[in-house]
Amino acid sequence: MSIEPRYIALALAAVAYAAGSHLLMTWFGDSPLAMLAQFGPVAVLGIVGLWRSGQRGLALVITAVVVLLIERVFNGAETSPQQVYLLQYSAINIGVGLWFASSMRVGSQPLISRVAERVHGHLDPVMAAYTRRVTLSWVIYFVVAVGVSFVLYLFADFERWSLFANVLTPIGGCSLFVGEYLLRYRLHPEFERVSMAAAVRAWRAPALSSDTDRRA
Repeated sequence: MSIEPRYIALALAAVAYAAGSHLLMTWFGDSPLAMLAQFGPVAVLGIVGLWRSGQRGLALVITAVVVLLIERVFNGAETSPQQVYLLQYSAINIGVGLWFASSMRVGSQPLISRVAERVHGHLDPVMAAYTRRVTLSWVIYFVVAVGVSFVLYLFADFERWSLFANVLTPIGGCSLFVGEYLLRYRLHPEFERVSMAAAVRAWRAPALSSDTDRRA
């Protein structure tokens, strides 16, 4: 399996950003500018991604939450920086989790099924069932991430929470993505093989949620 150099560069940049966010949060966590540097890019990417995928109502809600939090911090509201970090992290992960979960409602096509259909052109019943389970796995991932975040926030020190939020959460997401790709052909060797680059391109394509009202 070959990986394009640009994806390696993006992965290294993501690792550097995660490590930098953790250090900023633990060393300069009380600074409003540090908050913007840490969560601003992630929030913007998440909001833009939801907007392009057709989840514009959810994108507007998350935008409003982020703007409200920023306004409270810069106006000196009695909200601890740690609470702001927790709320931002929770809002982003809940928003993306709802995006996946909403695609599984009756009358809609699961999100991963939609991505797979873009790559393969057609899904047989076995692949449709498999991609539905993968979509559910992502929903569970985001639910667990938010749940663990709250547990750590309540019962552990803030440095451990920051390590989980900034470093372990993205590592977990990448591991799930790559692990599913590697495991897929062991579970279903009959599936047509595609490159990881093709899968990434399918994810990056716009209007991923415009195909709702189609059944899996």
